[in-house]
Amino acid sequence: MSLTPSKMLKLGTQAPNFELPDSISRSLLSLEKLRGEKGTIIMFICNHCPYVKHVNNEVVRLANDYRILGFSFVAISSNDVKAYPQDHPEQMFKTARQLNYPFPYLYDESQEVARAYNAACTPDFYVFDESLKLVYRGQLDDSRPKNGIPTSGRSIREALDALLNNRPVPQLQKPSMGCNIKWRSY
Repeated sequence: MSLTPSKMLKLGTQAPNFELPDSISRSLLSLEKLRGEKGTIIMFICNHCPYVKHVNNEVVRLANDYRILGFSFVAISSNDVKAYPQDHPEQMFKTARQLNYPFPYLYDESQEVARAYNAACTPDFYVFDESLKLVYRGQLDDSRPKNGIPTSGRSIREALDALLNNRPVPQLQKPSMGCNIKWRSY
């Protein structure tokens, strides 16, 4: 594990389009099909990372709280499954079922989607508004494994609440920290 921060994609960036297989439904899903009426949250996660495991329950709570308000949540795993077999789509399916993910868990085998989003770590979060413009990127909250701060989703909740109430999204945005994305070696 190599502790890696988000690269902080430029605010205002249009969400890169994608069509990826969902490990849960086994169907191909596109950004256009998954986008939310109020906004879309794209999360780069994986199964094995202790930073993702640390926030998983809060991510599920966050999605359950905001899906009913018009936000869509999408999880994507881009890790090299040859080097990290625990991140294989079959294992993704098991994790999603075990944790009751209320969102699709897509597999980015080519890693092109992670590159398009400039994703660097797991977890890495991106919040797009109703027109798919980036308004927030970075951490879920200030909690990290072993730092004693409970997970709350505060950073993303503040961004989503701002969108809901037609207020500016806070400009102070901290990078997420986690395991680096496991890029394939060619």
